[in-house]
Amino acid sequence: MTTGEDHQLLRPWPEGPGVGVSVVITTRHGGVSDGPYDSLNLGLQVGDDPIRVATNRERAARAFGVPLDQTVFAQQVHGARAAAVGPAEHGLGTRSMDDAVPSTDILVTTAVGTTLVMLVADCVPLALVDPEARVLAVVHAGWRGTAAGAITRALGEMGRHGGRPDRTTAFLGPGVHPDRYQVSDEVRLALARAVAPRPLDPGVARPDAPDHWLVDLVAANRQQLIHAGVDPECIFDSGTTTADGDHFSDRATRPCGRFALMARLLP
Repeated sequence: MTTGEDHQLLRPWPEGPGVGVSVVITTRHGGVSDGPYDSLNLGLQVGDDPIRVATNRERAARAFGVPLDQTVFAQQVHGARAAAVGPAEHGLGTRSMDDAVPSTDILVTTAVGTTLVMLVADCVPLALVDPEARVLAVVHAGWRGTAAGAITRALGEMGRHGGRPDRTTAFLGPGVHPDRYQVSDEVRLALARAVAPRPLDPGVARPDAPDHWLVDLVAANRQQLIHAGVDPECIFDSGTTTADGDHFSDRATRPCGRFALMARLLP
């Protein structure tokens, strides 16, 4: 049963159980951190007290219905490297970044009970699941990861475990609000190269100033999912951005905490 406190900590996708997965976004509420990390900061690398971060992570895992030692964290580097994990990796990165899955922005599992975690504060977190193959991936997709084809890499790694894009359901978490995300022409060109020879969807980048654009990273990842073969009807976003006050935003405040996408296959 979900308690009032759990609802404060987590925002679940109601569509998840229908495809055999539980996927949630944590909020910034219900934790023990203070100052710019107020209050459910889950990031160990941002200057917060690690003891408080560990307490926050325990609270988030408990609200998700799993022990913290059943979760897996990665050393995210804004790339597109994928790693397959399972029970042998349980607990990696939970209390120290030193033993997190190294240099990885995509985690993939076929193990029921293995909870995958990606931390963000403006980058887009995603979960991908093929309910027939029973394979789950989580992705950290800032502009660099998006431009590097993290979506394609994740779907490819899922394919190694029997997954297929046309059977995949995607959950896109909140990213930076497009009106807050002005980038150089270099970034727009990198995102365009990621979908070439197709044109970049007009909604991904809007002109804002000479050689500058307002970019919608959720739209960029949605375009890549569709072009990879994922049914648009099977793509669900969160309906929110990091401008809504429930999530940390690195663009709005530095330093700041990190929130998480958490996902696990259901029995």
